[in-house]
Amino acid sequence: MTLLTNYHLALTASRKTDEMQELIRKQGGTSSVRSMQGTVIEDKTIVKAMIRNGLNDDVDWFVFTTGIGIHTFMRHAEEMGVKKAFVQKLNNARIAVRGYKAIAALKKEGVSYEVTSEDGTTKDLLTKLSVFSFQKKHVVVQLYGIPSPEIEHFFSDKQATLTTWLPYHHLPPEESVADKLLHELVINKKYQAVCFTSALQVKALFSCAEDRGLVEEVIASFDEDVIATAVGKVTAEALYESGVTKVVYPPAKERMGAMIIHLGKYIASTR
Repeated sequence: MTLLTNYHLALTASRKTDEMQELIRKQGGTSSVRSMQGTVIEDKTIVKAMIRNGLNDDVDWFVFTTGIGIHTFMRHAEEMGVKKAFVQKLNNARIAVRGYKAIAALKKEGVSYEVTSEDGTTKDLLTKLSVFSFQKKHVVVQLYGIPSPEIEHFFSDKQATLTTWLPYHHLPPEESVADKLLHELVINKKYQAVCFTSALQVKALFSCAEDRGLVEEVIASFDEDVIATAVGKVTAEALYESGVTKVVYPPAKERMGAMIIHLGKYIASTR
């Protein structure tokens, strides 16, 4: 297949880039890796403090957003000798969960949940939660490596007492890589598409763009010349939240290969 002939793509991932580049090459395209993933570091001291606080505080709701975060808390709770009590604490509260990996992690630990996002997006989860009253309720939200303004605003409007659990620190991508990608995207017009494989990559790019006063230019590039491509709905959601109005992503499989193939088919359909 040569669906990507004359197309040069930017890949913002840090994993499986060789495989993606080979798939792009087989479809007649070329690509450059400009990783915006950054580095995510687990903070063991903070995780253990969160577990202790969770056990000691009165918590009405727990909201989990990543499977790896749940696994991290369970692993440390076991090391602390309090896993049974921690699981019981969760089961005594009401649980909302986003994403199939997080759901699988809760099921593995025998934790029941009440509310789930069917498509794995934050938007859908908050829509489901909007029917509940959170006034004067203590809500603990587990996130990945960066805060979520959408979730914070939602619970603030609901007059909840919000505690955010961030078991990881997100270190942004290298300045030189961010500068290069932004220059190639906005000034040189080097790319016909940019492929994102995580919401972190999207948020990192727009954070770097904001620091440099280039947010409007980046959005304009995606609106006019460059196809914003996402691996799935969650990553697409991050692009929409950043102001991008059109995103191409595979409707079913959230896989990197499926993303590249879907992009090729999308391009073919527009020719």
